[in-house]
Amino acid sequence: MRPDLDPEQLDRYSRHIIMNDVGPEGQAALLDTDVLVVGAGGLGAPVLQYLAAAGIGRLGIVDDDVVERSNLQRQVIHTDDDVGRSKVDSAAEFVTGLNPDVTVDRHELRLARENATDLVADYDIVVDASDNFATRFLVNDACTLSGTPFSHGAIFQFEGQVTTFSGDSPCYRCLFPEAPPEGTVPDCATAGVLGVLPGTIGCMQATEVVKLAMDYGETLEGRLVAYDAAEMSFEEVPIAPKPDCPVCGDDPAIASVADASYEGRCSLAED
Repeated sequence: MRPDLDPEQLDRYSRHIIMNDVGPEGQAALLDTDVLVVGAGGLGAPVLQYLAAAGIGRLGIVDDDVVERSNLQRQVIHTDDDVGRSKVDSAAEFVTGLNPDVTVDRHELRLARENATDLVADYDIVVDASDNFATRFLVNDACTLSGTPFSHGAIFQFEGQVTTFSGDSPCYRCLFPEAPPEGTVPDCATAGVLGVLPGTIGCMQATEVVKLAMDYGETLEGRLVAYDAAEMSFEEVPIAPKPDCPVCGDDPAIASVADASYEGRCSLAED
């Protein structure tokens, strides 16, 4: 913990520090927290914006994609000048420009079985801001097996969902045991997405991370919030642990990410 904030930090974070439930100790906790953000796109953009502004001391950014002009309708940390540029580099430059207190780790790669365990082990909290089921299941397994809390978010057209998993039961596989059959759920490139929607879901994910970092309030552990932007409505869905879950159940079949497949239905790895 670092309660000895310097004058610039006292100024930058003054609106946190004057809050009784945050104060210098809470801000010091944020500065001492390391967060891995998987995805620097629609969800990752607002997550990175607000975690950097809040003073999360170290942000790791994982993405292997480049900025496309069609991204700019919702991926608000990138600009027209960034088209064709690595998303990791563009995002890192944004974070550093917003808050020089933040150390940025650039991971210009795709999260995979070969690197997920080591990457997750180097951070206190993970944010799943990915856009595909393979990565979502991989984040879940790596985090659950290591006991690392993570925030999950997903978006589709006018709808979004967000929840938090603590690393203990229940986990994402308790909610979704397998990925849907390939081709049954279209992605944003096919079905589209409301540009402001990831801002709402990403801000909720960032809020969860800040609370986890400060050990304050109630997180969405055991609850999934479903948001409908068209109706401006929220619905809370309970998530119950499943005794037969292959990761966090009574007799888990997945003891490492090598035991699962992250293709197709994302179930157990084939021998």
